Amino acid sequence: MGSNVKYIVRLSAAERETLEELVNKGKVAAAKRKRAHILLKTDANAEGPAWTDAQITQALDVSVATIHRTRQAYVAQGVEVALARQRPTGRQFRKLDGAQEAKLVALACSPPPTGQARWTLTLLADQMVVLEIVEAIGKETVRRTLKKTTSSRG
Repeated sequence: MGSNVKYIVRLSAAERETLEELVNKGKVAAAKRKRAHILLKTDANAEGPAWTDAQITQALDVSVATIHRTRQAYVAQGVEVALARQRPTGRQFRKLDGAQEAKLVALACSPPPTGQARWTLTLLADQMVVLEIVEAIGKETVRRTLKKTTSSRG
């Protein structure tokens, strides 16, 4: 077992049997089979081989991150979750609506603050918060929003 392993897998006899059936069964998704193999190889019980991450990486051709995620899912949520495919977290939603984008473009086209030669992304982001157009905004969101507009800011 690796010295820095935080999540230690200890399979029950029933879990081990289920995983061995899954590994030896004909039609099983490759990723699911691979995660079952990982759990079987990391088992720290007396019956388990308790392989190190390096041994598993070499034998199963998986990354250490995959081993860690599988182990963590097993310890935290059980065998079913560890075997299941992790779903993507979801799409990114727009940070600004149309009215807020229009105000940002208008602000970018207005004269810069006193003492400034031009608007910077940080200045624009800060001014959007000061004017209470948004609660918080990052300069990268400002950059992306202005990039997709066809307005000339100069």
